[in-house]
Amino acid sequence: MKNSVSFYTLGCRLNQAETATLQTTFERNGYRVVDFKAPAEVVVVNTCTVTENGDSDTRKIVNRIRRMNPEAQVALVGCQAQIQREKLLTLPNVRWVVGNARKMDLANIVNETSGDQAPQVITPVIPRSTFTSPVAGIDRDHTRANLKIQDGCDFFCSFCVIPFARGRARSRLFPDLLSEAKQLIAAGHREIVLTGINLGTYRDGNKTLPDVIDALEKLPGLERVRISSIEPTTIPTRLIRRAGENSNLCRHFHIPLQSGSDKILQAMNRRYSVAEFSDFIRQVNDAVPGVCQGTDVMVGFPGETDVHFDQTYSLLSELPLAYFHVFSYSERPWVKSRKLEPKVVPEIIERRSHILRELSARKRYQYLQAHVGTVETVLFEQQKNGYWNGLTDTYIRVKVKTEGNLKNRLLPVRLVEADNQAMIGTLQ
Repeated sequence: MKNSVSFYTLGCRLNQAETATLQTTFERNGYRVVDFKAPAEVVVVNTCTVTENGDSDTRKIVNRIRRMNPEAQVALVGCQAQIQREKLLTLPNVRWVVGNARKMDLANIVNETSGDQAPQVITPVIPRSTFTSPVAGIDRDHTRANLKIQDGCDFFCSFCVIPFARGRARSRLFPDLLSEAKQLIAAGHREIVLTGINLGTYRDGNKTLPDVIDALEKLPGLERVRISSIEPTTIPTRLIRRAGENSNLCRHFHIPLQSGSDKILQAMNRRYSVAEFSDFIRQVNDAVPGVCQGTDVMVGFPGETDVHFDQTYSLLSELPLAYFHVFSYSERPWVKSRKLEPKVVPEIIERRSHILRELSARKRYQYLQAHVGTVETVLFEQQKNGYWNGLTDTYIRVKVKTEGNLKNRLLPVRLVEADNQAMIGTLQ
């Protein structure tokens, strides 16, 4: 168990990308990376604090670590560590609490302080400057690789704690992200997912997000570039045109809405109206054949009435969206929405969330049904329950029954049947 380390990642794709980098830095510092369920000298938990659930998940994971591995020393890093360090220090076996400014130095921090008796709390102010990554985050657990190109946010939506936990918007140096992309491709990754907090604000000198995608498309061996969640006001028309062409850019956009009420959007400090969001979604739908568009929606923001909720429901019903993630409002430290009234009671939030999740399931099924009989290229990821499954560029989960090993292969598949959140297909 000596010099062994395991990892557990909570939250977003950006955390996943950073965990992959942390694994490599620990290996270079002489540690052996083991499975989370195996005994380890150090256990690193990459935390999330976007919602109350993220906070409680950290407590649950730390308690689980203590039961599985009572001698483990726990390092809590990332967003929750940045803004709730005192609370995290009360959890069992916690030796290090390291915020986002120093998270990538964790291996060195652990080596330098492992003999100290007192817990180490390192949460300095996050600098606002372009950044690089210490090593390439080769993802040993997933076929598709995440590539961090941006961090932080300047938008300060009234419900969001991210600018406090992640700092202000900043971008990765263009040559540095290209260097990692090449290493990810050399490691066998055929799809790269671009990640960040506010991707559309990427800027290094005169380089912007479309320039990143242009450069990645020219790299030999890279079959797909996918954009993770992106704010509606930050997507250039050039990017939409590119997705509609025969390019490596996946025909998949996840564009957060949050509410279908202009009054609630204004209270949230969102930067668009319902009409502007609707026009944009329809523009993308018309410009990109077969595109899959998803969104985030928040239920129970302070002041949300039945009328506001009905407006959200109607909008989601009408727009060409394939799915949506439904989040219950939860109060976060320091955000402006904490002062807003009236609060929506939990029972109403739960009921409204259930209604929207049912609508999302129906919309997803309709989207899948529309693809029955089509032939799509699938990047296969893993075998599960007798089926190989993978994704189309339009974010359709596809299952195929075959004797062969399909891992990391891109193959044409005829989609024959919709099965809840996925489709069953046959190899062509």
